Amino acid sequence: MAEASAWAALRSAAGSQGPAVPSIGSVARLMLERDLRLAFRKASQLVQPMAFFVIVTTLFPLAVTPNLVQLRRIAPGVIWAAALLSSLLALEFLFRDDAHDGTLEQFALSGRSLTGLLLAKTVAHWLLTGLPLALMAPIAGAALGVPEAAMPGILATVAIGTVTLSLIGAVGAALTMGLRRSGALLSLLTLPLVIPVLIFGARATQLAIRSEAYRGPLLLLAALAVLAITLAPLAVTAAVRINLE
Repeated sequence: MAEASAWAALRSAAGSQGPAVPSIGSVARLMLERDLRLAFRKASQLVQPMAFFVIVTTLFPLAVTPNLVQLRRIAPGVIWAAALLSSLLALEFLFRDDAHDGTLEQFALSGRSLTGLLLAKTVAHWLLTGLPLALMAPIAGAALGVPEAAMPGILATVAIGTVTLSLIGAVGAALTMGLRRSGALLSLLTLPLVIPVLIFGARATQLAIRSEAYRGPLLLLAALAVLAITLAPLAVTAAVRINLE
């Protein structure tokens, strides 16, 4: 009932006219609440990225070496490669279901900012994947022998980096949302674009583990996030409109 009422409010807000028309912020908030409710009803899709991240990072001590010194050396690459692949798992479903049932078409015809609504969906994706991955990264780091002093740095770098991963991934998801099996193509489109995030994120994590200043790579990650927030929503909107025509 709560989901139905939120969806009804979203539709009425999108189609109403006159001085009482809600702002795009209110409509985007309703969209965000709707996506979060739907995601928690699909527990398998919600848990899958986090489970993949934990499994990959915790298997390395068993597959490579239990030596903590060697594990610390490979920890930055392991954490970021696992976070990147985990974030890709949920991207395939970001726009596909709404495209199949006509929801995206209704958004495009509603007169509301399609960019704002699609950005709200992308924010929901980050809250459901990027933020949990950032919170779990210190735990994965502990399994790889990372010192406790490096945990805040790892948390900050993964949290900022996954913002860019979600935004760039949303562009790929919008381009491939009309395909039945878009997972492979989505990965091919997204992975080359996120290489800078992987490089700067791993470097910042490495410096944090060494107890050295990691502000430089962290600021570069933040700059990439700002650039992605500026350009990615426009690219997502253009891709969605092309697929709807």
